[in-house]
Amino acid sequence: MDVKSKIAGEQLRLARLAHGYSLEEVGALIGATRQFIHQLETGSRSASDETVEALADVLGVTPAFLSEPIPSTVRPEQCHFRGHITRPASVTSQVLARGTLLDKFVAAMEQHLDLPDVSFPDIPATSMEEIERAAEEARCHWGLGTTGPITSMMRVVENAGAIVTYFGDLSDRIDAFSMDRRRPIIVRSSLKESLCRQRFDFAHECGHLIMHRGLQTGDRATEDQAHRFASAFLFPRGAVLREFPRGSSINWRALYDLKLRWKMSVRALIRRGHDLKLLTPAQYRTANIHLVKAGQAKVEKYDDDGSLPVEQPELLASAIEALDYAVYGGVGAVGDEVGLSSPMLELITGMGIPEADPGLDSENVIRLRR
Repeated sequence: MDVKSKIAGEQLRLARLAHGYSLEEVGALIGATRQFIHQLETGSRSASDETVEALADVLGVTPAFLSEPIPSTVRPEQCHFRGHITRPASVTSQVLARGTLLDKFVAAMEQHLDLPDVSFPDIPATSMEEIERAAEEARCHWGLGTTGPITSMMRVVENAGAIVTYFGDLSDRIDAFSMDRRRPIIVRSSLKESLCRQRFDFAHECGHLIMHRGLQTGDRATEDQAHRFASAFLFPRGAVLREFPRGSSINWRALYDLKLRWKMSVRALIRRGHDLKLLTPAQYRTANIHLVKAGQAKVEKYDDDGSLPVEQPELLASAIEALDYAVYGGVGAVGDEVGLSSPMLELITGMGIPEADPGLDSENVIRLRR
């Protein structure tokens, strides 16, 4: 007899979107029609156990995952994108789906590991003066002071409890993305080879997580506010007033020295000087025109010569490695707890996940490692 299984349509849709598959593509992978997959997602049709197994296999999840509704959904006001305004809705859905699954996996990891406490302050700000103060308060909250450059933005956000990863196959569509969940998640672009731009992305996402809690972002106003926060966080106002070169002409050598010291792009430094009225509007326009003509509108001097290597995430990789010591079966076992197999874990973490060793399931195997 053909046993019928009930599928949680939202779970099926979530796994499908995480891969970026269309209804037709999933149907083709299991030998079914687009209409059939749509009916499964809407709950108007059940599937045989064989079909559930096939769907789980091609989507990188377990059959149990497809039958259990996800306990909490991500709301639009919890998601902050930085990237192309013309980004297709399909890409947005794909990133949100992966972020939701990563959030689920991280919550499971926390049942076995002690991760850093989440310590993003809540400082609403909208005016330019409020944003400057919010950036200074955030630096003081994290013990960074306001007089010198930040050594590592990656360490700042990870020490504050955020999980950082990247979605390599989507890096040409997004610059950065963050989710304001119980434990914040920041997704970066793997194509961002410039340390300065990478650091600015992290500071920008910090601005959203600190100033825009409970607000839906993505419009010009909130993006400008996050930009201003990033600039003020990376290069505090008092330090700018002390160190920014002044004069009737642009001192390019001094600006590039500032770039190496503060790890900010020259374009961002120029904007910072303009915002604080240390450059006139005419000087600001002239400086930007010069960068374009010099071929440094996107890739600047020192960006690709090894002088400023990009920062690598550490927290997620360390947590996954620690699971091997904390849990029998390691990361694979924790993935099973939430219904995610190795292919899906690799998709949402951006890291290689070893396949579980079948031999460990044997009753004759004694695990010696703690």
